[in-house]
Order: sequence, then C-alpha cells, then structure tokens
Amino acid sequence: MKRIRAGLLSAGMMVAGIGAAALAADPAPRVRPPALAQVETVVVAKGVPMPRFRVDAAWPTLPADLMLGQVSGVAVDGDDDVWVVHRPHSLGPTDTGAAQTPPIAVCCKPAPTVVRFSREGAYLAGWGLPDTGPVLDGVNQWPKSIHGVYVDTAKTVWFGGNGDGDHAVLNFTADGKFIRAYGRREQTGGNADLTTFGNPADVFHEDGELLIADGYKNKRIIGFDSRTNRNTAAFGAYGGPATGPARAGNFDQSQATSTGDGGANPASRSFGDIVHCIVKTKDDHYYVCDRRNNRAQLYRKRAGNFEFVRDLVIAPETGGTRTVTDIAMSPDEKYLYVADMMNGRIWILLRETHQVLGAIGRNGRQAGEFIWLHSIDTDSQGNIYATEVNTGRRVQKFVFEGVR
Repeated sequence: MKRIRAGLLSAGMMVAGIGAAALAADPAPRVRPPALAQVETVVVAKGVPMPRFRVDAAWPTLPADLMLGQVSGVAVDGDDDVWVVHRPHSLGPTDTGAAQTPPIAVCCKPAPTVVRFSREGAYLAGWGLPDTGPVLDGVNQWPKSIHGVYVDTAKTVWFGGNGDGDHAVLNFTADGKFIRAYGRREQTGGNADLTTFGNPADVFHEDGELLIADGYKNKRIIGFDSRTNRNTAAFGAYGGPATGPARAGNFDQSQATSTGDGGANPASRSFGDIVHCIVKTKDDHYYVCDRRNNRAQLYRKRAGNFEFVRDLVIAPETGGTRTVTDIAMSPDEKYLYVADMMNGRIWILLRETHQVLGAIGRNGRQAGEFIWLHSIDTDSQGNIYATEVNTGRRVQKFVFEGVR
C-alpha cells in the first residue's frame, strides 16, 4: 500500500461522533467544602522565603457515577477553569462495573476523556470517548493513550498521545467540536521529517505560535505558524539539529523505567527518549522537559531562532521514571515549579536564578502525595494542580497560602 505523508488539516472538516460523547454537568454542579491538609514540605534554602501550600483533599467533585483513570494532563485557562485529560482505557471492569453489560456494580463508568472543572472543584462539562474523534482518510485520529493538554487564550483545546500509532496533534473547541489536526495516526517519519510526528507529548499554542514536544518516539521540539501552517522550528538538545534516531517500535509504560538508555545523562548532547513538555514564559523564554536526562533546558527566541540558555538539572542521580515531567510558574513568574515523577515532589525554584528553594510532596497515596506525578499547572491565585498516571489516577489541588 502506498504510504501517504501526513499533512495539515484545515479548520471546518466534519467529524462524526464527537458531539454524542459530550456530557454536560448538572445546572447547579456540586462543590464540596475544602478539606485542607498539611503537605510534606522540604526547605533547601534556609532563611529564603518560598511559596507554601496545603492540599485540598476534597477537590474536585465528580458526578457520582463517573471515575477518572490515569490523568495525563492538566491545563488552567484564562478563566481559571481547570481542564484535565485522562485515559479511560486504564480503568478495568471492576472500576467500571456500572458500564458493563449487564451492570455488575452500582458504580462507575469512565468519565469523558476531556473534563473541565471550576477552580472550586465543580464538574462543569466533559467530552470525548475512545470510540469518538475526527475520521480523516478513513482513520479515527483519537489517541489510544492521550498525553498532555493545552488550552489557549481562545479557549481551544490541544493534545496529542503516546499510544500505538498516536502521531497526531488534535485541536478542538471548548465544547468538543473538531477544528484541525497536525499530523496523522500511524504516520511517522523520524526526527528529520517536518510533516509527521512521533508520539507528541505536549503542546503550546498562542498568537499563531504552535510548539510541540515531540516526544516519546521522536526527540525534538517542532514548531509551526498556525495561521499559515508553515514549519517554523525543529531542534534537538542545545538547539542543534534533531537528527538522532527515533525510538524503535511502540512506547509502553514499562519503558518509562527502563535503563536500556544507560541511565540519565544531564550532560547529553541529545534529548533523552521522552521529551515531555514545552512551556513558554511571559518574557519569551521556553522550558523543555528532557525527562529521561533529569533536566530541563531553557531557550530564548532571537530573530526567529531558538537559542540555548542553560541546563536546569533536577536530582541528577535519580533512576526509575526520573525527574523533570512538567514545569509551571507562579502567576507573577517569580517562582518555578518542577514536577519530579520518581521522587514524588514538586520542586520550588526562584526563577531569576533557578536557585532551588525547597519542595512539596512525597511518594504515597494519601492527599498531598504522588504516584507517577505527571503534569502540573497553576491558576491566577497561585494554586497548583497536579496529575498522576500509572496507578495514581487522580488530579489534586494544592492551595497557595503565601510566601514565608
């Protein structure tokens, strides 16, 4: 069969099924009163003020018959609505007894893949199920394993996937209507190919600038002008060409703890085999999560080119799932928050100097603890939202309580 190269899909294409997957909340969604609990806090820089948090153990409130699986992404929009994406396929029949035929329990069924909460934790809406999505050239583009989410200032929703054949980045309206796709399922051409992707992990999109952390199969950042669909960037570690080999075969979660790469190398001249995030600051700097090398890399853009600034190494000796999975900032961007999967911590840094001030959290299953900490974001009040995959399967809210 002749291989068709992935292209760029313009807005307005019809999509079957996505509307049927939408699920709105009750007119008056329930909100439980906050249940604030202490969070394990480590102070590294003695005598230096740093942000403090408690966890809200009652946040969020789902409809009584819904359950979340692995929560792989969180994004806070300009109205402080909190968007999460989760993996319904990670739930088993004993989790979803009410969805079996016939039902075998009073609860539950999988929540829609994309869920929106209020800052207070009310369930506002949800849409998207595994069997729905844009069908292009006869192929359903919905990811088998959704990964990451970004909600832009126009309140459109972007995400990719890291499952078998998940090589498309999809864009939807806030209520789940398909807008466009970059790339196509099952089509990947390696790091040098500017029209296909390899398991894209994360997306940034504002003012026509689209950047993709591409991601679990490829090892690069790739960019487009979303107004013209023109390719604008493609680079690897230190801003060099993204010419290294792509991952052979499909990714599975067992590879997240593999030592087949020789272990983390924070000085590596190439990205590791999970490029996990791309985060832009208000002053036009960009953080890239090189998770398998226990580092982030900081870039700035000059004359349209991405220029390497520095490495940011987090717990370099860490093995297993390793450290830098996501990055967020305080509303004034004075503080940087770095999610560390293996150590179950959110590190707090002074962004101006990248001095490590301390950390919150620990490995565990209680409120304020983490199993496979995956994605983080902040709202306008400085609260942090954090998600967990593997057996963690939840999103938590850490309430900002000032700097001291």
